[in-house]
Amino acid sequence: MSAIILDGSMVHYEALGRGRPIIFLHGWVGSWRYWINAMQVASTSFRAYAIDLFGFGDSTHDAMRYALDKQAELINSFLDEMGIGKVAIVGHDLGALVGLSFLKNRPESVDRVMLINSPMDFASLNSKMKTSSNQELLDWLSPKTPEATSALADASKTDPKAVTASIDSLQADNLFPNIRNLGVPCLFVYGSNTPAITVPSEDNLPMHMHQINLDGLGHFPMIDNPPQFNRLLTDFLALDSGESPRDLQLKEEWKRRVR
Repeated sequence: MSAIILDGSMVHYEALGRGRPIIFLHGWVGSWRYWINAMQVASTSFRAYAIDLFGFGDSTHDAMRYALDKQAELINSFLDEMGIGKVAIVGHDLGALVGLSFLKNRPESVDRVMLINSPMDFASLNSKMKTSSNQELLDWLSPKTPEATSALADASKTDPKAVTASIDSLQADNLFPNIRNLGVPCLFVYGSNTPAITVPSEDNLPMHMHQINLDGLGHFPMIDNPPQFNRLLTDFLALDSGESPRDLQLKEEWKRRVR
C-alpha cells in the first residue's frame, strides 16, 4: 500500500510501470481496486497510478473535501507533490467528473481524457443514484460475478456523504460546457446497458471529442469485458498527442474487435 499526505490528509494510491503517466480515477462504487487489470495492461508502456478519492477506499474521510472541485484539488496536489507533468486521465462516473473538473482548471496539464459512463449533467443521472445507499448501489450496478465481487470489495469503505456531496456539486455546476472548447482530446465510453445514467446522443461533439458505445456492457465495462475494454484503452493511449479520438473509427482492426 502506498500513501501520500496532501494538505494534512492521507491519500492512498497504487502505481505500476514506467513511462508517460496515467491517472485512473474510480467511481461512486468501489475504489482504485477495480482498475488493477487495466493498470497491468497500461503499465507495459506507461506509468499507471490509481488513486482513492477522498471518502473512498483507504483515503481520508473528510466531508469538507467531497465536492467535485475539492476532489480535483486532490489530483492537482498529487501531481505537484509527485512531480508528474502532463498526464492522461481515465475516469469512471465520479472519476470522470473529477477528471473534467481538473481539466477545467488545468487544461495545460492534461494530454487526453477517457471518460467511462460519465453523466453529462445532473438530469442524466438515474434518480436511484441520488437516493440509494452504498449497498443498494453495489447490488444494482455490480456485475454478478466473482471477479466483480473481488474488484469492488472496497465499496463498503465509502463514506455515503462523499457520494451525496459529489452529486450535489454536479447539480450546481454543469462541467461539460466548460471543457467542450478546450481542445483536449476526450473519448466518452458508455456501456449500452448501464442503468445509472442516460447514455447521451453522439451528435454535436467537437472534432477533438468522440463517443463509443459498447454494446451489451453495463456500468463497469472494465469488469464486464476486460479484453474489449483494455483494447480500446490501449488504442486510445497509442494515439499521438493531440490526435482526435475520432481516428479510432478509422482502424478496421478495432471495428472488428468490438463487434
